[in-house]
Amino acid sequence: MTTLLGCIADDFTGATDLAGLLARSGVRVSLRLGVPEEPPSETAPFEVIALKCRTAPVDDAVAECRAALAWLKSAGAERFFWKYCSTFDSTDQGNIGPVAEALMDDLGAGQTIYCPAFPENGRSIFMGNLFVGQQPLAESPMKDHPLTPMRDSNLMRLLEPQVTRPVGLADRLTVAKGANALREKLDNLATDGVAHVVVDAVANDDLGVIAAACRDMTLLTGGSAVAMPLPDLYRADGSLAADAPAAAVPDLAPGAVILSGSCSAMTNEQVAAYGPAAPSLRLDPLRLAEDGAGPALDWLAAQPAGSNPLIYATASPEDVRAAQEQLGVAEAGALVEQALAALAIAAFKTGIRRFVWCYGVIFIKSLNSSAMVHVCWLHPPPASSLPQDPATLPWSLWPPAIAGWNLTPRDASKRKSAERTVSSLTWMRRVPGTDSGLTEGRSRFTLTALII
Repeated sequence: MTTLLGCIADDFTGATDLAGLLARSGVRVSLRLGVPEEPPSETAPFEVIALKCRTAPVDDAVAECRAALAWLKSAGAERFFWKYCSTFDSTDQGNIGPVAEALMDDLGAGQTIYCPAFPENGRSIFMGNLFVGQQPLAESPMKDHPLTPMRDSNLMRLLEPQVTRPVGLADRLTVAKGANALREKLDNLATDGVAHVVVDAVANDDLGVIAAACRDMTLLTGGSAVAMPLPDLYRADGSLAADAPAAAVPDLAPGAVILSGSCSAMTNEQVAAYGPAAPSLRLDPLRLAEDGAGPALDWLAAQPAGSNPLIYATASPEDVRAAQEQLGVAEAGALVEQALAALAIAAFKTGIRRFVWCYGVIFIKSLNSSAMVHVCWLHPPPASSLPQDPATLPWSLWPPAIAGWNLTPRDASKRKSAERTVSSLTWMRRVPGTDSGLTEGRSRFTLTALII
């Protein structure tokens, strides 16, 4: 089937988020790890390519995103979406702006928008300033992010050093007047030569206005939420049909492994909430530098079946900086990634098929093309019953079976909290009749699932 919307995400976490929101509509979505080597075939109306380029060198990120764009164009897509984090994670060099501008060049697009807002999850933009909950971005825990510390809340000031063309704003006052007013504002900015437009959004209704005004743009950029209204818009004009097949819950053995690589404030709270109820092991980059992953692998092998152990590199900003000062930023991250990858592989080989990935840098070995990965969102358990066995939490499964991925929408109406320790689960299984599974080759892609 011809692809209507081709999406490029700068990490796997964001890709699953975007794919899950698009799948809410019941429309088929295909989620692919990296740029496929094979030509497009049996593509879905919505194609999402997950990369690992958020903190890659600018030239590498641009090249990889251009390759993804070329593949999506060959799949028949005529509209495209560049997905990045709702906290606008980037540096003065990029990669949000350089990638967007490169995609615009390849598509011949004169203008695009930037809207990383997700009001349901506390990400809002007002007068060009991004808020995390009630805090400006630069006052939120993101100010201490180990790789992309966000020290400015104004998206225009963040974007201007990354691009070569003018940056402008369509503010809340315009968005509040509706799609026609926003479309007129964008046209006026285009006449003035403004190519990069930050668009305010403080409520879910704003996302609908933005999507309606910008649906015909060749390229949209932002967080996953701004793409959420698109399926209904495409369905309304008859260009899209809800033809997704139903998916069945796979028959999996009990037991799970929880892996956490994020050092966000929320993940620290979640680890603290779940840790006391299960065997837990913290990965220290300094120890990994000395001893490698061997002791952690031995610890995992010694855990009893069904104990659902937690292995985490989650730490305070102070501890992260201390490790980075001794090892270097890249080396500290790589040691954690490699250790988590080895642990995931070891767990898989022992028969574990349920993996809970706390979002962050969790580096996994590549999957054979015939392997199937299922991403399923869980209803949050009641706070009084936490911590619970993640293997027994209730499923909330969404119908589509999507190119080897079964995606379900999260319950975005519920805000983040430490009590929602386990709200998503990724499980892996072999395809019947194949020898598929995790390969030993190192992948450049991040395999994660959000904890919301």
